[in-house]
Amino acid sequence: MPTHISWPRPCAGLLAIFAALASSPSFAMPWATQIATPPQNFLQAFAAAAEERIHHSVRYEPAYVRIPYPGGDVPAATGVCTDEVIRAYREVGVDLQKEVHEDMVRARAAYPRRWGAKRDGTDTNIDHRRVRNLMVFFFRQGAALPISSSAKDYQPGDVVAWDLGGGITHIGIVVGETSPDHERHLIVHNIGSGPQREDVLFAWNLIGHYRYFGPRGGNAR
Repeated sequence: MPTHISWPRPCAGLLAIFAALASSPSFAMPWATQIATPPQNFLQAFAAAAEERIHHSVRYEPAYVRIPYPGGDVPAATGVCTDEVIRAYREVGVDLQKEVHEDMVRARAAYPRRWGAKRDGTDTNIDHRRVRNLMVFFFRQGAALPISSSAKDYQPGDVVAWDLGGGITHIGIVVGETSPDHERHLIVHNIGSGPQREDVLFAWNLIGHYRYFGPRGGNAR
């Protein structure tokens, strides 16, 4: 009975091919699963990106502006509440301009119909800058969470939306800093004075609560 097994030696040519492929930055073994940023790390990075926004001087300017697509933005010194959400997500690799547009093309009837300059009813200059459109988008991505009166249900990296009354909506990002009594996480938002970090979670009527990890981040439709 043999005392050992002699395995065949791999072909030198195949070894050279695999070595060359492995050295390529774009190489991924076909059986390997690409590992995304862990969800909690993503939320922490997103919340940190939102907090960084408070160091920017931004004039509240709701005017319609033509911008490039994808990756377009209004001038850095201007913006509205949605632009703070858009810019924070861009810092963690999510282009809401592109994601919202592509979803609207797939399901235009799901979105409010009063906006849209193109024949298909979409407009990449403005669609992602509307609170109602972002609410529909997050819902369709499986990112909607219950609206709660308990502050502990709102975690850093969550996005919240409010009804200010008179048909006016608003949106902001929950961040890591807390209120002086440590009961609530603060919100980064722009309601007219540029990006601010304030204790306003329950200041207005909450109408949306979302936890979105990006297009490949694990939200279920």
